[in-house]
Order: sequence, then structure tokens, then C-alpha cells
Amino acid sequence: MRANALTHDTDNPLSTPAGITPAQRTAAKIVGALYLIQMALAIFGEVFVRGRLIVPRDAVQTAANIRASETLFRLGLAGDLLIYTTLIVLIWGLYVILKPINRDGALLGAFFRIAEQAILATTTLTAFLALRLLSGAEYLRGVDPAQLQVLARVFLSIYGLGLTVGFVFLGLGSAVFSYVWLKSGYIPRGLAWLGIVASLLLSVMSLLTIVFPRVYEVLGMSYMLPMGLYEVGLGLWLLIKGLKPSPISTHVAAR
Repeated sequence: MRANALTHDTDNPLSTPAGITPAQRTAAKIVGALYLIQMALAIFGEVFVRGRLIVPRDAVQTAANIRASETLFRLGLAGDLLIYTTLIVLIWGLYVILKPINRDGALLGAFFRIAEQAILATTTLTAFLALRLLSGAEYLRGVDPAQLQVLARVFLSIYGLGLTVGFVFLGLGSAVFSYVWLKSGYIPRGLAWLGIVASLLLSVMSLLTIVFPRVYEVLGMSYMLPMGLYEVGLGLWLLIKGLKPSPISTHVAAR
């Protein structure tokens, strides 16, 4: 009789056939929206800001571009900081969704992704340093402008390298989360497998570009494309479809 009562207890969120709590469903919608928002901001920063202003191997032209479009450059940096803030909320949402399936795995994925945010936020400071060197401030007038331009370009290079280091942790954390997604059954298995492969590819290729810089010169950002497809696909799925009922979630909820 008690088991039958629990089956029909509509006040108990864990008694639903899907075994998915309202908190998980809400977190899924938030995560889905944030995946799309952070991707849009990342594309804006890479294509419309850094892609337009930073000229490879040309410190003089890069300095001229940043001086001429300082507001755009600052807007790109503000967008970066907004991405990091957004991703912290996204990581929290992923933990809420996946904790009932594998708490240790969800924690490990969260730790990797939080480390990524710390690295990227610190890296952004180097771009602000480059901007300060090109600001024309009174205390910089005793330094040769050409030297300031070169130093600014060095800091921008460090900024780019810092992003690559952050992507190593991004890939590792995303791979762990994708594995838990696969075990959960909340999303299509094909999408979860895409996440595992794309995440590991991003992490491995980022490491390779650190060791062998010419890899990036040859491939550019092409190795990041699968990760982009996965994040957009997952974001759309969670926002539109939500979490799929799965036997494992029902079993976890029943314990």
C-alpha cells in the first residue's frame, strides 16, 4: 500500500515516472539558454573583435587598429568577462542535473571547468595590459612608441596562449560531463558521444598547439568546430526538448 501511495503522490517530485526533479528540469532550461548565449558572445569576440583588430606578425598595425577602435576592443573584453560569469552559472546547472547520476563525475567535471574560468579570467588581464600600453598615458611617454607596440603585441600573444591553456581544461571538464550525460540517458546517446569526442579533441589539440605552435598555423581553429557543434546542439536540445526520461534516472530517484 505504501509503494502504491508513493506512485501516486503528486507532491513528491521524485515519484514521477521519469524520476527527474523540477530543479533538474529548470537547470536544463537555464543550461540550454546559457550554452547558446556564451557561444554567441564567443563568436562576437573572436570574429568581430580579435579577428578585426589583431593582425598576426604586425605589431604596428595591431596597435593602430586597437587605438582606432578602443571601444570595440573594450567591448570584446567585457564580453569575455560576461562569458566567464555565464559559464560559472552553466557549470552549476550541469552539476544540479548530473549529480543524481554520478556525483563524483559531476564534481570532477565542475572542478575542471572552474579551473578553466580562473585561467581565462586571469588571461584577460593581459589584454587589459596591452590596452594600457597603447593608451598614450603620460607616464608612458618616456618609452619609445615602437617598443610599446611590441610589448602590447607580446601581451596579446600571451592572451591568446592563455585561451589555449584554458581550452585544455575546458575539454577535460566537458569530456567528463559528456560521459555522465551518456550514462544518464537524459540526452540522445549520439549527442553525448559527440560531446566526448569533441571535448577530448579540443583538449588534445590545444596541448599539441602549445608544444607544436605550427599545428595552429596549419589547422587554425578547425579542430574547435566539433566542440561548437556539440555545445550548440546540446543547448538547443535542453532548451527545446529538455531532459529525456531514462531508466537510470528512475532507478536513482527510487533509491
